[in-house]
Amino acid sequence: MTTVALFGAGGKMGIRLGRNLARTDFEVRSVEVSDIGKDRLRSEIGAEAVAPEVAIKGADVVILAVPDTVIGKVAKDLVPQLDPGTMVVVLDAAAPFAGDLPERADITYFVTHPCHPVIFNYGKTDAELHDHFGGIAAPQGVVNALMQGPEEHYALGDSIARAIYAPVNRTHRCTVEQMAYLEPGLSETVCASLLVVMRQAMDEVVKTGVSQECARDFLLGHMNILGAVIFDEVQGVFSDACNKAIEFGIPVLMKDDWKRVFEPEEILASVKRIT
Repeated sequence: MTTVALFGAGGKMGIRLGRNLARTDFEVRSVEVSDIGKDRLRSEIGAEAVAPEVAIKGADVVILAVPDTVIGKVAKDLVPQLDPGTMVVVLDAAAPFAGDLPERADITYFVTHPCHPVIFNYGKTDAELHDHFGGIAAPQGVVNALMQGPEEHYALGDSIARAIYAPVNRTHRCTVEQMAYLEPGLSETVCASLLVVMRQAMDEVVKTGVSQECARDFLLGHMNILGAVIFDEVQGVFSDACNKAIEFGIPVLMKDDWKRVFEPEEILASVKRIT
């Protein structure tokens, strides 16, 4: 039986992961330092927190479900205590890419992050349709990177990823650097920023007297069909009027050099700000 030590088990992410791990054959040891987290762990998972030294003794896998800002500190204290061959699972590429993980050649570092359910959600149940984050009912993709360690450890890391983020429809393998281009680059610097701008644009329309309900229905509906065409979910073409609006809109909204956010030094700078 694979033994998993889950650090940060009483936090928001830790509870999500712990709930899914409880449905597997993994032996799970929960680590939580705060009293609030321990109470949450007890009430929502039915598990008791154990001391870190107890959790890691003989553990095959250690999952760090802690914020990016403290991963470096936690790992610095924890990694030297681990048995050789232990796999350390990190849930985001920021800290690994920033160099915050201690050097130790005889352990494995595995990085995994959820894609979250896509907006073209064809779920049949209410639970699937309303699972926007993932890990509950709606299938999602997962991105994995074997940062260091023997190749045969990838299968173990992938099985952990599929368990903690279940239900998973597929996993994608890439490098830690490529994961940093996906997040924060693609998902946060670009996607989240533009979505905030779209919300601000909707608010501007509401100021003209259009009801918020009307503006929201109109925007989200157009996001659905325009996104389906742009991302090849359906076959279709835009009207001449729409193409003209895009031709005018992009240079008004975007700086000519906006793609520099994907230059390596910009990605690293973004990651450093996060960590």
